[in-house]
Amino acid sequence: MRRGRAAGALIGLSGGTFLYTTAEALPIGLLLPMAGDLAVSPPQVGMLVTAYGAVVMVASVPLTALVRGVPRRRLLSALLAGFVLSTAVTALTSTFALLLVARMVTATTHALFWAVVVPAAAELFRPALRGRVVAVVFAGGTVALALGVPAGTWLGDRAGWRASFLATAGLGAVVFVVVAALLPSTRPEDGHAARGATPDARRFWLLVAMAVLATAGAIAAYTYVALFVTEVSGFSPASVGAILFARGIASVLGILAIGALLDRSPWLALLTTVALQSAALLGLYTFGQRPSVSVGLIALAGLAFAAFTATLGGLVLQVAPGRSDLAAATVSAAVNVGITAGAFVGGLALPSHGVRATVLIGALLGVAALVLALGERLIRPAPRPSRGAVPEIGRAGTGPRRPGPTSRSTRRMTRSPPTARSGRDRVPGAEPSLRLRNPRVG
Repeated sequence: MRRGRAAGALIGLSGGTFLYTTAEALPIGLLLPMAGDLAVSPPQVGMLVTAYGAVVMVASVPLTALVRGVPRRRLLSALLAGFVLSTAVTALTSTFALLLVARMVTATTHALFWAVVVPAAAELFRPALRGRVVAVVFAGGTVALALGVPAGTWLGDRAGWRASFLATAGLGAVVFVVVAALLPSTRPEDGHAARGATPDARRFWLLVAMAVLATAGAIAAYTYVALFVTEVSGFSPASVGAILFARGIASVLGILAIGALLDRSPWLALLTTVALQSAALLGLYTFGQRPSVSVGLIALAGLAFAAFTATLGGLVLQVAPGRSDLAAATVSAAVNVGITAGAFVGGLALPSHGVRATVLIGALLGVAALVLALGERLIRPAPRPSRGAVPEIGRAGTGPRRPGPTSRSTRRMTRSPPTARSGRDRVPGAEPSLRLRNPRVG
């Protein structure tokens, strides 16, 4: 595939992550105008976001398994077409019930898109660039939070909330054309990104657990960040938008910077991002009353979490124990569990312990994820050759030679001890064998 076409397809896929993240979060910024126009309460509009995340959480894995044989271009094009139609219906409907149905359709396409987009993007380039490719894909979602949602909120305040969703649907139509025209039509089982490069079920489930814990920690703090900067740091409510914009810019920089490290040492990237997020939140809990320090630490926490999400995407392609799209769907569901859990736990702590407690909880959840990862690396047994093991026979002529005639007892020993291999690499039922060629003894 030509480099220019591959780059165009990658930009289209990143545009898709931008669209889905923008559409998911738009009701947050347009809460009051949507509630007033549809004659419902603000909590009902907030339910659009909660229900959206619940659909993604539940539907990701089963839907990915259901369409596992559909070629990438056909599937992603259909999902983007569904996004355009459901978002247009969201903008044009006059009843809350139909609006809720349209949002659930968008969430269903979202669940599948995020499961497939990372393997599809990785197939466009050689494996050595996988980390940077994944970072570009995830950058679309980060730019959406930094620019897309604020821009949609600004447009909705001036032209009505329906204009924001119509504009999102229009951008979706452009992305649909780009992906349909440039993405190669490959089957899911073909290519180097179809399965994990070094399958490891134990590390994969560690990744899932870390996705839940670190995401819950980030969201527990971020959900109430506006309250934190006004009550603890002493900023005026008018300053919140600028602070969130600074966090968004830092997030974009973090997700782009992590790509090179992700290619060289993905597990180091994972530990670094979680440690950085935890340190930033602990610092915010301790020094959050200092305005300038508070802004810097909020930006640092955003940078770390954005880099963490890209690292998750890259590591899925490495350790997936089976198909990479099913593994990506599982991690996507885990992230949505973390989002829901983080907002819930933060909301429980807020009334009784204050907003500083939400930041502390976020930091401790990140520390728990870090301890889990470090503990796994400490207790994981290192592969050691067993006694009597012989070299593995990989090609003809590489085995040891046994000169001279052999005895009858020697001829009965036609199999060597199996080569020592780590539990991760052993294929069940497969043991290397060494057959000795026994000349007849006259």
